[in-house]
Amino acid sequence: MAQIGQGILTLALALAVLGVGLNIVGERRRIPELSMSGLRALVGVTMLLALASAVLMLAFINHDFSLAYVSGRSSTEMPFRYVLTAFYGGQAGSLLLWSMVAGALASVAFYRNRARFPRLVPYAAATTLAVLGFLIFMLVVVSTPFAVNHVTPAEGRGLNPLLRDPGMLIHPPLLLSGFASFTVPFSIVVAALITGRMGKEWLKFVRNWALISWGILSAGIFLGGWWAYHVLGWGGYWAWDPVENVSILPWFTVTAFIHSIIVQERRGMLKVWNVGLILASFILSIMGTFIVRSGLISSVHAFALSDIGPYFLGFFLVTLIASIGLIIYRLPLMRATGGVESVASREAGFLLNNLLFVAIAFATLWGTLYPLVTEAVRGTAITVGIPFYNQVNGPMMLALLVLMGIGPLFAWRSTAREALIRAVSIPLAVSIAAIVIMLFLFGQPMAALGIGAAVFAAGAVVVEYYRGVRLRQKNAGDNIPTAIFRLARRDPRRYGGYIVHLGVALIAVGIIGSWFFQTERQVIVAPGETVRVAEYDITYDGISTDQRADYANVTANVTISRNGKTDATMGAHRYFYRGFEDQPTTRVAVTTVGFDDVYVMLLEWTDDERANIRIFVNPLITWIWAGGALYLFGMIVLAWPAPAVQPVRAAAPQREGDFLGEPAG
Repeated sequence: MAQIGQGILTLALALAVLGVGLNIVGERRRIPELSMSGLRALVGVTMLLALASAVLMLAFINHDFSLAYVSGRSSTEMPFRYVLTAFYGGQAGSLLLWSMVAGALASVAFYRNRARFPRLVPYAAATTLAVLGFLIFMLVVVSTPFAVNHVTPAEGRGLNPLLRDPGMLIHPPLLLSGFASFTVPFSIVVAALITGRMGKEWLKFVRNWALISWGILSAGIFLGGWWAYHVLGWGGYWAWDPVENVSILPWFTVTAFIHSIIVQERRGMLKVWNVGLILASFILSIMGTFIVRSGLISSVHAFALSDIGPYFLGFFLVTLIASIGLIIYRLPLMRATGGVESVASREAGFLLNNLLFVAIAFATLWGTLYPLVTEAVRGTAITVGIPFYNQVNGPMMLALLVLMGIGPLFAWRSTAREALIRAVSIPLAVSIAAIVIMLFLFGQPMAALGIGAAVFAAGAVVVEYYRGVRLRQKNAGDNIPTAIFRLARRDPRRYGGYIVHLGVALIAVGIIGSWFFQTERQVIVAPGETVRVAEYDITYDGISTDQRADYANVTANVTISRNGKTDATMGAHRYFYRGFEDQPTTRVAVTTVGFDDVYVMLLEWTDDERANIRIFVNPLITWIWAGGALYLFGMIVLAWPAPAVQPVRAAAPQREGDFLGEPAG
């Protein structure tokens, strides 16, 4: 197995280097056959990576403990689903998955579009092969998954306990795939810069693949928050942990790009900015991979300190310098053909939107790297905590919510005051009402402002859909469900974007509710005792234990009731896995009652079954998961290909508030 796997990776490395040369020489000398061979080399490298992955997976399935990677992350006692998880449970496996996903997406993107973009595809394929060549070099020379144990153990060590959760079957591969997917838009932009084809051609090519990257990474981040909430046991879903931060940095930049590309398509502006955002998204994904795998920053998500960090740092610096050099080289080809003519215009709104996204990304990056900076300067690492991010990023996110509501209501170039007042009046009135109600009920000004901004953003979406539905009812006689479906089907970019905005508004409500109104209590209780948290009575029913082959499970059983009525009976768990007895893991007990989550965590217990438990009541937390699901659905609608233009019964008038400046209905 070791020789076969290592041989496959070595062959993939050689083919990647050959493919780079074939693509460059074929394009420079205009030899289509060589360029086609270079593209086939990319497909071949991807197939070899898939084959190497299959060999490694087979080693896990067969419990081949002669491989150090297999014996260090699996055992015969582990359930099969966690044997699969063990494949990407370490550095080498995650890099192999990263490479395979990048190669697969690039192969599909470039093979399908080789006829549409014949000048861009060879250089894009060469760029991707160069990235894959670096990653495969790491797998062959620095951190191979096929290293052999000097002595084959009879039993493996098993998987890290934190990874033994169903959520880890989806979250890590999605997050890694999100990072890897940025290779495709990055390669397209590099190809455009090298060839000087900086017109609309590269925009058509890159847009859908940027959306795909955005969608995959968003799903990975969202599921990561869900996993943290249910597994880590601290009562929340996002802690501004360094590894969480580096995962969201490329999300900020690619989200900015998804918005600002509209301005370039419509008004010929922000050309350099858009190129920079795509390059930055890939560079930040590389930096995130470097931080996670270098062990430089302490995190519950990070790998241990390893030799792989310096190589990734070098690759990061080379990529950064080359990207800046290419932008400077092609600056004359990226002059704007339009400008901002009015503050009350859509292009001004998009520009402010972008500035806020980039400012949040910068603040998050600074907070993440600050410990490294202080350690280098002062000799002592000084970390920044959650209050820093909340105080710095919170107001900017609030501004983004407001802008998300008002931005689509602006017209291009300039917006008439009367039209803007008419469009904004209903969402603004509902928003003010929400603020007043929140202040009256809870007296929390910041929470009231946040809820008001979210209501305003959601109200703007509802108004836009309402107007579109009314127009279709008038012109085509559609009923409401049919009108909504046909609106989204005809113009997925606009109405899919509205669904995403609505999902974000729901997420914002959930975050505000769970952050400002969370109730926490930690108590030591004996069996039969009841404690009250918020309006809930939590009765501790005692300890139960369960001994299995590979773990022991200690459970604190609790009953949740309100107003004398039992809502749920559940257990808060602590797992002790064989070989990891000093790393107990938590499985919290969570039940949803109305708009609240009652969340119970077992900390300690005694022989007489007294237990130390922490209890949270988290209002509106389910709105986050519902909003996230709506957000992901909106991205699917947004990325769905629009049908060919068909004649309609009546032409819809051009409205100043159109999301993309196209006819409604």
